[in-house]
Amino acid sequence: MSRLNRTDRPYDIVLFGATGFVGTLTAEYLAAHAPEGLRWAIAGRSERKLEQLRERLPGGQAVGVLRADVADPASLRELARHARVVATTVGPYVTYGEELVAACADSGADYLDLSGEPEFVDLVYVRHDARARETGARLLHACGFDSIPHDLGVYFTVQQLPEDVPLTVDGFVRADAAFSGGTFASALNQFARPRRMAAAARDRARHEPRLMGRRVSAPTGAPRFAAEVGAWALPLPTVDPQIVRRSARALERYGPDFRYRHYAAVEHLPVAVGGVAAVGAIAAAAQLTPVRRWLSDRLKPGEGPSAEKRARSWFSVRFVGEGGGRQVFTEVAGGDPGYDETAKMFAESALSLAFDDLPPTAGQVTTAVAMGDALTDRLRTAGITFRIAARR
Repeated sequence: MSRLNRTDRPYDIVLFGATGFVGTLTAEYLAAHAPEGLRWAIAGRSERKLEQLRERLPGGQAVGVLRADVADPASLRELARHARVVATTVGPYVTYGEELVAACADSGADYLDLSGEPEFVDLVYVRHDARARETGARLLHACGFDSIPHDLGVYFTVQQLPEDVPLTVDGFVRADAAFSGGTFASALNQFARPRRMAAAARDRARHEPRLMGRRVSAPTGAPRFAAEVGAWALPLPTVDPQIVRRSARALERYGPDFRYRHYAAVEHLPVAVGGVAAVGAIAAAAQLTPVRRWLSDRLKPGEGPSAEKRARSWFSVRFVGEGGGRQVFTEVAGGDPGYDETAKMFAESALSLAFDDLPPTAGQVTTAVAMGDALTDRLRTAGITFRIAARR
């Protein structure tokens, strides 16, 4: 199905899960930054809540309302047939996400989400990538703080290094912010499913074509003091390195032999040790269903901090890239990562898929592969920093 054949669909973008916390922020961002002529709609289970949200949005009278429910596959198929791009905030995605992916893959609608769940991403590849390639649908995951700053940050860093030589990039994440309830729920869910996550990864490896003539890796680095950023570097067990690795597999600009490592940067050793212990304790507790439910109740999906607290939050991801005798230091930075900047990244990703002149891709793709320079330029214009800190 040609993308040109989708222009007669009623909406350029449909935002599913619009009345949740991040969904509402995304809807507000779209309303404030919608290009002239944007045809978009908000979707979810409660038509009453959707109508209330529409009334609060600037220019809301032009925003459509669609009722759809993850428990009603027919409603999801109808939603996908109405949209060129479907953006969903409804997670945990491994529990609630697959029917909508299937609907988009079948109808040829582009799909994007905020999933940081490796199991879900791998399942989608195995079950829906081939169908999406047939219909021309682009399936994109991790279109928020997981994993846009890291994926596009590495893409930006690689562009500053020589071509056709082995390259290495290390990413170091700093942030002062609260996690979203959805992110916390997804993390607990993944901690509780290690065997299923490993099985999904093995199944994906069996289906993925082998990379010929090039090497790409994203090994888990060891904890160390990283003099290059003046902090303790702790390996981060997130989806981000996997996303970066898939971008590197798809794009020859990453060179014949590419390696990426992903760290949290912590200035003080006691804080680093405490962080490792806390993650280990949460991972262990997540194996027990009653404890996992109790933890989930502490920060529920759809809840979030005040605007004042978000205004004080920030993130910085610094990259050290090397290759061909050159070294470059870059940075991607912005405000509140878990909510405001995630909503911004998510909305700009949807707008990029809907309107930018992009490379011809289909199936499960990453933000760097599908949108690359176009999305980087959008985010810079929107206030997220991409900069070269130093060259050697």
